[in-house]
Amino acid sequence: MVAGCFIFDSLCSGKKNVLTTYEENMDLYNAVKPTNLPDHYRAWMELANDLPNLIESRKLRDLVHKMPVLSTHLLNSPQELRLAHLALGFITMGYVWQEGQHAPAKILPRALAVPYWVVSRRLGLPAVLTYADSVLSNWKLRDPSKNMDLVISLPGGGSCRGFFLVSLLVEMAASSGIKVGIVMHAVENKDPASVNRGLLDLTASLKKMKEIFKLMHRKKLTVCGLYYFRWRDNPMLPEGLVYEGVSNEPVLLSGGSAAQSTAIQCFDALLGIQHDNESGAFLTRMRDYMPPAHRQLIETLSDCPSLRDFILSCANPDLKQAFNDCVLALEDLRTYHVSAVTKYIVVPANRAQETGHSDRGAGDKLDATGTGGSSLLVFLKSVRDTTRKVLI
Repeated sequence: MVAGCFIFDSLCSGKKNVLTTYEENMDLYNAVKPTNLPDHYRAWMELANDLPNLIESRKLRDLVHKMPVLSTHLLNSPQELRLAHLALGFITMGYVWQEGQHAPAKILPRALAVPYWVVSRRLGLPAVLTYADSVLSNWKLRDPSKNMDLVISLPGGGSCRGFFLVSLLVEMAASSGIKVGIVMHAVENKDPASVNRGLLDLTASLKKMKEIFKLMHRKKLTVCGLYYFRWRDNPMLPEGLVYEGVSNEPVLLSGGSAAQSTAIQCFDALLGIQHDNESGAFLTRMRDYMPPAHRQLIETLSDCPSLRDFILSCANPDLKQAFNDCVLALEDLRTYHVSAVTKYIVVPANRAQETGHSDRGAGDKLDATGTGGSSLLVFLKSVRDTTRKVLI
C-alpha cells in the first residue's frame, strides 16, 4: 500500500537503515496476509470472525470468560503477530463496549489481557486497537478479481466495512507521496529539479487522497462506533482499563485515530509544518501508536535539513510554486476533513443526543472528542490553520 519507498546511501546524517526498515515493514502490510492463526489459537479466531453477531447478541463477554489463557510462543512470524494483535484488539474492543459506552467493562480478563500485552510488546505497539491494526492490517482479497474485504469487522454491516476500506484506500493513495526520502535526498544533493519533481508527485497524491476520502461521504458511510476505541480521555472510563494479570492499576490508552497515519505526519515533517501546543503534543503522542519503523521514519525526517529553507535559498519561482501547491493541497485535504466531520459526525451525533436515539450511547461526546481523545473540531481546525503558515 505504501510500498516502494526509495532507499538511499545517505539520508540525514547517514540514517539509511530507517528507510530500509520502513520499506520492509510496509511490505508486510502490502502483502496478502494470512487470515488465520495456528490451530492453537482457534479460540481467538472463532470469536474474532463472529464479532458483529457476538457483540449485537451480547454473548461475547460470556465466551471470553470461558477462554483459556494461551501462550504466544507459537506465533513465530511478523504476519502472525500482526494478525494476533488485530484479533485480540477487536475482541478487546467488543468485550469492553459490548453493552454500549455507558456500561463499559473496567477489567480486561486475563485470557485476553496477558496474551494481548505480550504480543503488543513483541510488536512494539500498545495493547489497544490502533490505526495500523484496523486499517493497514485489516484487509484481505475476497476473490480472484482482487476485491478487498475486511479480515475482522464490527457491528455496522456494509457501512462499517466501507469506512475501514476507504480509509485503507486513502492510505494507498499516499503511496507515491510518501516517497519523501527522494525529496530529502535531493535537498542534501542541492538538486532543485529532483525536489520539484518530488513535490509534484506529493501534490498529486494529496489530491488523490481527497478524492478517495470523498467516497466515504458520497456513500454515507458512518464511523464504526467511536466509543469502541479508547480508554484515555474517555469520561466513561476516566481511570482507564485494568489488564488482569498484567497490572493491578488501570492503564490509560488512546484509541485508533487518523492522526496515527504515517503518511500525513511524514508530509508535515517534510514541509516543515510544526503544530503548536495541544495539537502538536497530541500528534507526537499518536506516534506511540504507530509501528516502530513508521515512528522512526517521521522522527528522522523531522531531523533532516529544512526543505523550506532550501527552496528559499534557491530563489527559483517554479520551485517555490511547487512547494506552495503542495502545502495548499494538504491544507485543502484538511479543510475537507473539517467539513466532512462536521456534516457526517458532529451534526448527526448532536441530533441523536437531542432526540435520544444515539446508538447505545455512541453519539455522546462526538461533538467534542475524537477516537484518539482529541477535541475533534478544535484539533482539525488547528492543524489545518497551521499548515497554511508555511507558505512561501
